[in-house]
Amino acid sequence: MAVEADPSTEQSDELVDDLGLAAQRRRTTAWVGGLSVGLLVTLVLGVGVGAVRIPPTTVVEIVTHHLIGVPETVTWTPAHDSIVWQVRLPRVLLGATVGAALAVCGVVLQAMVRNMLADPYLLGVTSGASTGAAGAILFGFGAVLGENALSGSAFLGALGASVLVYAVARTGGRVTALRLVISGVAVGYALYAATSFLIFAADSAEGARSVLFWLLGSLALARWSIPLAVVIGVVALTIALLLVWSIRLDALAIGDETAHTLGISPSRFRVQLLVLVSLCVGAVVAAAGGIGFVGLVIPHLARRFVGAPHRRVIPVAALIGAIFLVWADVVARVALEPRELPIGIITSLVGAPFLLILVRRFYATTP
Repeated sequence: MAVEADPSTEQSDELVDDLGLAAQRRRTTAWVGGLSVGLLVTLVLGVGVGAVRIPPTTVVEIVTHHLIGVPETVTWTPAHDSIVWQVRLPRVLLGATVGAALAVCGVVLQAMVRNMLADPYLLGVTSGASTGAAGAILFGFGAVLGENALSGSAFLGALGASVLVYAVARTGGRVTALRLVISGVAVGYALYAATSFLIFAADSAEGARSVLFWLLGSLALARWSIPLAVVIGVVALTIALLLVWSIRLDALAIGDETAHTLGISPSRFRVQLLVLVSLCVGAVVAAAGGIGFVGLVIPHLARRFVGAPHRRVIPVAALIGAIFLVWADVVARVALEPRELPIGIITSLVGAPFLLILVRRFYATTP
């Protein structure tokens, strides 16, 4: 004898589901709103902090004066104007952009290879950029690019690494998560060896120091120029596309079988993601050098705040990454004044213990 479902029970379950979704949306909106305000405050404070301290009100006045001509009366010194507009604002904007990009790319890579320890270093893109940068610093590679020789060579190195990873990982017309990870690790080690060889072959202590500083990351090269606009444009386009692909990312993160069920080709989608992430990481690494732990730690933090769906995780991760890297750069600037620390040292010092705490506290029960 068939048992009929109780309509009242079904309606109750649907109501609970709707209330749960509404609560999740409100939670995500609250986090995005709060982090957006936090990022705005961070940008203002980040511009004001340094060897020369500039009050937040003065920072806002200088920026609005350059953007919209308000206030018309200049009450600050030319030195403060130059420091804010020419030096620190481009640097802070680049830091926020790079932090957002690395965090979002970390989210995507962890979904793409279904490994919570994946980050932009995994695919060898950062190693390729480092090899290109070392060649530019030590041997003048890319001299035809003029003042953009360093960033141009680094980007070409990142692009070459991505092509090599794809060629190695593609077998039988398919690119699986496991082959992508193994190929990325192998290519990364090979390019790291190539970078080390270039350093020793150059036999230049000052050149080796410059390469080491770049390998650990720095925002010191940020200026109002075409490369900065290109980086911001590439990162904005990447985030927009990933939001459009968020449902497909959810399916890929669950498994290839789920993706096939929804009419998604996992192999083709991984190639699309690889191209997009490689271009994004290549652009930001070319501008700021190798900065670790942002793409590894921030995605975990974002998921703890808003859950696993990528439509919620991506914007939250981007905002957290932007805020984190701006403050990391502030610490790098002021910790050993007048000297400047590579920003990668700060992100590693903060990221490594935080990751250990995160794994112990939140993932202790995961099999």
